[in-house]
Amino acid sequence: MSAFELYPWQHEAWAQLMHDPARLPHALLLTGEPGIGKRRFADRLAAWFLCEAADRSTAPCGGCDGCRWQLAGNHPDFRLLSPDDGEADESEEGAKPDTKAKKKSAIINVENVRELTDFVQLTSHRAGSRVTLVCPAEAMNTAAANAFLKTLEEPPQGARFILVSHHWRRLLPTVRSRCRVFALPQPDLAAASQWLAEQGVVDPALHLAHTGGSPLAALEDASAEWLPLRASLLEHLGNPGALDVLAVAAEFDRAKVEMALLVEWLQKWVHDLVSLGLTGKVRYYPDCREALSRLAPRAAGMTAYAERLFDAKKLAHHPLNARLVIESLLFDYLAALKSAGSPR
Repeated sequence: MSAFELYPWQHEAWAQLMHDPARLPHALLLTGEPGIGKRRFADRLAAWFLCEAADRSTAPCGGCDGCRWQLAGNHPDFRLLSPDDGEADESEEGAKPDTKAKKKSAIINVENVRELTDFVQLTSHRAGSRVTLVCPAEAMNTAAANAFLKTLEEPPQGARFILVSHHWRRLLPTVRSRCRVFALPQPDLAAASQWLAEQGVVDPALHLAHTGGSPLAALEDASAEWLPLRASLLEHLGNPGALDVLAVAAEFDRAKVEMALLVEWLQKWVHDLVSLGLTGKVRYYPDCREALSRLAPRAAGMTAYAERLFDAKKLAHHPLNARLVIESLLFDYLAALKSAGSPR
């Protein structure tokens, strides 16, 4: 798939955006769930701004100098503003989590924005637009966001800004107010399942459930190296009476599973447990419905534990003792179940 080609579920949104290209704003904020292809959509838009074809209409031509340079990743009038690791543009768009990767910065700092300012103020090399893509925009810390705001408020002629956000409410309200917000929809189950099947995924509906309906994340979920580890954790959670907290914590510590990933699995399990108890519905783990059903009558004790997981997610990238954190989370899980009634 070309970097300029949209995913099948994005064509309607693109047509809507390009209904009146002449009225596109200087700053556009693309929002939507992680794993639906917002970065691909943003890349196409950036290429369209930089396309030099006289008849580019509503799509980049793919063959002019501007398009070729953008495809090669070296267009002089394009800048990507992302965290220092350079991978944040895909980290929540379906990229496979590396359970052994070295932790890197997840922040866009003020120095990054100041470097961008020089680029924005320069004259275009190709006598056209100068395009900045910020991804994910919520990675800007407060100082960086305030510095970026100054550029948004008084944009130089020809400057275009595309912001991609997985969690747009974390952005400064003043930054949001300077952008036109354009929400990208999540594909329906049929469209996402068909696309995944075309990619060779077996049981697309299950992997879509595991990832909350995001097809790119589901694609990676289907082949992730940590699948056996998640299956093991869910089996332990579904049989709390036999859960050996110390042994399980040691297992996951040895496997070097990212703490954020582990907490996410726990959050989804708790969501399903509470949801099943209240509404009879399971969102993330339909393959664990039997175990969840056994525990659903005790879901009342999960509210405080869900808050505990929320706090743990915020600290997931801090250099804490992973084994002790896992032990604490699992002991708290057992305590939460116990508070709602004795084991069956």
